[in-house]
Amino acid sequence: MKGRPDKQVRCAIYTRKSTEHGLELEFTSLDAQREACEAYVKSQAHEGWTALPTRYDDAAYSGGSLDRPALQRLLNDIDKGKVDIIVVYKIDRLTRSLADFAKLVEVLDAKSISFVAITQQFNTTTSMGRLTLNILLSFAQFERELSSERVRDKIAASRRKGKWTGGSVPMGYDAKDKKLVVNPAEAKNVHYIFQRYLELGTIKLLEENLRAKKIHSKPRVISKGRNRGGVPLTYGPLAHLLSNRIYIGEAGYGGQWFPGEHEPIVGRELFEQVQQRLDSNRVARKFKRAANGALLTGRLFDDRDNRMSPSFSTKRSIRYHFYVSSALVRRGNNEVGSIGRISAPELEAAVIRVAKNHVPNHAADLDDRALVQNHIARVVVSKDRLKIEFTRPTNADSPNENEFSDTPNDSIPSHVLVPWSPTHKRPLVEIDERATSSGSKPDPVLVQAIARAHAWIRQLSDGTYASVEALAIKNDIHPKVIRQAIRLAFLSPQMTSMILRGEQPPSMTLAMLHDAALLSWSEQQESVDRAR
Repeated sequence: MKGRPDKQVRCAIYTRKSTEHGLELEFTSLDAQREACEAYVKSQAHEGWTALPTRYDDAAYSGGSLDRPALQRLLNDIDKGKVDIIVVYKIDRLTRSLADFAKLVEVLDAKSISFVAITQQFNTTTSMGRLTLNILLSFAQFERELSSERVRDKIAASRRKGKWTGGSVPMGYDAKDKKLVVNPAEAKNVHYIFQRYLELGTIKLLEENLRAKKIHSKPRVISKGRNRGGVPLTYGPLAHLLSNRIYIGEAGYGGQWFPGEHEPIVGRELFEQVQQRLDSNRVARKFKRAANGALLTGRLFDDRDNRMSPSFSTKRSIRYHFYVSSALVRRGNNEVGSIGRISAPELEAAVIRVAKNHVPNHAADLDDRALVQNHIARVVVSKDRLKIEFTRPTNADSPNENEFSDTPNDSIPSHVLVPWSPTHKRPLVEIDERATSSGSKPDPVLVQAIARAHAWIRQLSDGTYASVEALAIKNDIHPKVIRQAIRLAFLSPQMTSMILRGEQPPSMTLAMLHDAALLSWSEQQESVDRAR
């Protein structure tokens, strides 16, 4: 936009500096940029240009992103109609990214705003000006990417020489003068962790032992004085620590390890013994999962095309396996098919029986897992039938979709529809019984969940279990499940009484209760009123 002498043209001066270097000086690079821009604006006084007093200075911010406080304030003032022209020292002060530049041009064009680089005379309101700026910014972005590559190459070269190049300092070391030095107290704990793992044999037992010994993770002070770490070591951090080759004096980069400049904490022989135990435990867990894993994982769906995943619950030390719809877990009851949960053994047995009747004779001799993997593509479960799709499509002579078939056939059909209804009577299975209930009878699922939540809270309060993790180990349940379940102990007395009397809305689900427990008691009542 070109100003006219009879109209004031408001010019916002934007400045940026990429690093903190020199900001402590009385006259900084930002001041130099603004002074030059102000002089240019004064030279255009005959056009009505005047510099706005507001400073838009971004100190120590990269031009590779638009996420800069001063720039965002400038864009906000543009939206409010306070600016007519943006003045910068050079184009790359505004942005170094071609994609970001295109976004800015779109925003500025919509407001009829142009910008001027006082050392590079361009006007973004013309097509030629935008073309020239695109070319210039392409080179600016190229330069920025080259700088990034140089930094990465320098880090890679330093790591190959075994030097410490920054990052999170591992437990057992401190960073001094850009080098790792041994922290004696922490190093003693690290050596104990390696030795104790060999003695106990599993990370789970090691985790319990370290809690009893009160050996915690490395405390760290991050930005703005905030503290991190100094907490009990859990499975993931322990597995990473036990496999970290930095403890035998090596430095890693890009999946490779090189002799490091720092002093090792753990002997190589002890480290290799720990790696062998970790590998053997991984293999054991893999075979255990293969032996006990759900047969229909990845192949089972409800009749609303929601994937059903394996899960389990434990009652009186007995583990019950079932499949649960992803819609029930993530999105609530409204998007669940006619069955949200179903007993795994019962369903798997039905699918295997039908599959063996429709595969060739030689395939029928396969074990159940191989039979499913080789011949079952998809299973859709509904309240009154199963649709089993096979991996081998048939010709036109295959059974019609409307025909129910549970008898052998010479060729594998594309799919069969089988009359079926679950005989399992546990309340978790057929979720529609809850939706059609009159509400006069207490829902045993909700009642049981609330009772369990209060029992667990009591056991944690009276010291029966020292932590949620200890309670989870005892019940063979993930701690996340415990933390979610005990929310129900904090339902309001009115809501708890309502559920015990069976007066909750028919659509009330366990997932809805878990969400409601996070609300205040008055908000809980409002959620019930909305459900009615």
